[in-house]
Order: sequence, then C-alpha cells, then structure tokens
Amino acid sequence: MHQKTVLITGCSSGIGRAAALDFLDEEWEVYATARNPADIETLGERGANIATLDVTDQGDVERVVDRIVDEQGRIDCLVNNAGYGQMGPLEDVPTEMVHEQFDVNVYGPHRLVRAVLPHMRSQGEGTIINVSSVVGRVSFPGGGVYAGSKFALEAMTDALRAEVDEYGIDAVLIEPGPVETQFANRVEAEVNGGEEHDGIERSGAYERFYKLFEDRDALGGTMPGAIPPERVAEDIVDAASSTKPHARYQPGTVARVTVLGRFLPDSWRDTLFEFARKLP
Repeated sequence: MHQKTVLITGCSSGIGRAAALDFLDEEWEVYATARNPADIETLGERGANIATLDVTDQGDVERVVDRIVDEQGRIDCLVNNAGYGQMGPLEDVPTEMVHEQFDVNVYGPHRLVRAVLPHMRSQGEGTIINVSSVVGRVSFPGGGVYAGSKFALEAMTDALRAEVDEYGIDAVLIEPGPVETQFANRVEAEVNGGEEHDGIERSGAYERFYKLFEDRDALGGTMPGAIPPERVAEDIVDAASSTKPHARYQPGTVARVTVLGRFLPDSWRDTLFEFARKLP
C-alpha cells in the first residue's frame, strides 16, 4: 500500500488547518497551502509539506500540482477549501466584487480540478472534495453573491461526479452550516470593503441588513449552532478515506436541518424571510 497524498487549499486557519492536522494524524502525505506561507509554518513543523498557493493564480496552481507529482508520483485527494463570503444586498455589491467572489470560490476550485484530474485518471483513482456550504442549497437575503458562488460549486460538483465515475474518481461536497472560524471576520471585511476596492456601495435601501451585522458584532460575532472546524475536518477525512464516500456531507445539526429548507415552497421561504425582516 502506498502512502496517500492530499493537497489542501486555504490552510491558514479554520477548516483547512484542522483538516491538514487530521490527515497528518491518519499518516497521509499532506501538502498544506495558503496565500501567505507564514500562516502555515506551524503545519510544516507538524510534518506537512507547505506551499504558497493563490487559487486565483493559474501559475501557482500548476506549480504546486507539478511539485506534488514530481515528489510523490501521485495525488490521491484534492480538498478545495479556500474561500470567503461576500455578503451584501445584490444592489449594493459592485460587479467587480462579484467577479472576485467567483474567482476564489468557483474558478479557483475549477483550476485545481483541471490540474489534478489527468493524474487521478492515470492512477485510476482519486477523490475531489469541494467545501461548499448549506447556502449552496438554500439562499438568503443579503447572501446572494456568496450563495450564488456555492450554488455554482454544487452544480459543477454534481456534474463532475458523473463525469469521472468511470475513472474510479469520487467527487464530494461538504456542506457545513456556521463554523467557529475567522470566516465571520472576513465577511465583515468584505461588507466594509476588501483589499482591492472601496467596498460595497450602500444605497440606503437595506439598512436593516447592515444592522444585523452590527448586532452580530455586538454579540461577539458567534453564530448560533456553530460547530468547531475539527467537526468539519472529520467529515473531510472520512470522505477521503472511504472507498464509497457520500455525495454530500452536512456536518452538524444546523447544516442537516437547514438543507431541508430547499424542500419548502418558495412562498413559505419568502414569508419566513419577510417575518425575519420585520423583527425589531
């Protein structure tokens, strides 16, 4: 039996870091990546191979995948975890910020899938794990851009699963609900303006939405029912290690309950959102 090799994106914190540690505990050869290698030095000290990888940079993608193949001769699992949430009412989000959201959450995973698939097909096996979200199945007001990126990732993964099945390759979706990570802080940063733009353009028509974020911050930024990233990592490693993984995993009770919302009639969901909007 060969030692299995996994490539994980977005390992600077949260789910990616927890997954890297779990894979190391299971004695996988781990390639942990992040945009800033200083953020993952401690994973290197634990035994992971670390590399700089910006999922929006095709050169980075090719360099890292080529390195793994040169050093290990194979890639058994890809975990597309890198991502962030662009929140804001659709009218207030400039189109260039929508492009940035999709570049990271959709085009990034697509770049990596295309890079690893030729190697997995030649091996006759492999697992691609895309970290999505419950909002990839149920959208909500103020989250249309983020949910749209996750809806797209879900659709692509569903298609991919059937396309690569004949080659012994699995495609899996992980759909967590709220997780105890720095994700909420990144959301706040995107609402207030990202690194390369002046932020969303508040029209003045959706101040209730922004108040919700202010209230969340006042409460410490923790979402009700949030689970630790280690719980999500558990499902990632389970899917990677399984000979017949599920198509979808929903870590935590909130995730399992929330995805059921897609079965509600649209009018019911709209009524629930209207009720929530009218709350003081």
